[in-house]
Amino acid sequence: MGAAVLPLLFFTSIWAAVGIGGPIVTPRGPNQKLIQCLLMLTAFCCWLFWLCCYLAQMNPFIGPKLSRSAIYIISQSWINPLKEG
Repeated sequence: MGAAVLPLLFFTSIWAAVGIGGPIVTPRGPNQKLIQCLLMLTAFCCWLFWLCCYLAQMNPFIGPKLSRSAIYIISQSWINPLKEG
């Protein structure tokens, strides 16, 4: 199961708007370049964090821990015989 394209495009466009549009509307002043750099870095870091969290849900490192009785109940409801081992 792969990543859905719509959420990727949606959130990428939001963070692109913040990273591109934010520096354009910064007020003039002695720290304008610093504020622009901070806005671009913030947008990139937030987008990268969101992307890592979103993609980590597709292949999690830790799976559910099920008891033997839960495994038996699931195998019976799915009509899937248990194999030894």
